Amino acid sequence: MFYMNPLFSSRYWNQKELENTVMDIVSPETRSKMMSGIKDKNTKPEILIRKALHSEGFRYRLHAGELPAKPDILLPKYKAVILVNGCFWHGHDCHLFKWPSTRPEFWQKKIEGNRARDMSNLELLRTMGWRVLIIWECSIKGKDRLPFDQVIDLIKNWILVGNEFVEIRGCS
Repeated sequence: MFYMNPLFSSRYWNQKELENTVMDIVSPETRSKMMSGIKDKNTKPEILIRKALHSEGFRYRLHAGELPAKPDILLPKYKAVILVNGCFWHGHDCHLFKWPSTRPEFWQKKIEGNRARDMSNLELLRTMGWRVLIIWECSIKGKDRLPFDQVIDLIKNWILVGNEFVEIRGCS
């Protein structure tokens, strides 16, 4: 069943405007509850990567609050941090990111703010001497994902001999 906002009735909008309007299938209250339930820690991609690294013998800390960006995985022995970024929330230029059609001003401000904060945190981490790896959600999910074993091999190689900054993204 579709939730129909009274403002969308034909009394207030002409038919052409109504056709170009995307209607949500849930009420605003339900949508708000759904969006607030999206986790920022212990996401499925993050857990997959942590389990694979642990099985390869790497030991790490999680969500180090004392560092900028609270890295998802912190490897102090290698002076390395790993950020597992969701493509939507961080505005990645891939097939998993699409600008929402509802409340575009809000989302533009939110995602651009996330991007700016990401850049600032990346610079802070690098000036503190940390090596940074960003793993994008599209590298392990979606039509352009890489084979998971390849992603883990790239991560292991970076941890052991990698550069200061590397991104792993889906193949497109």
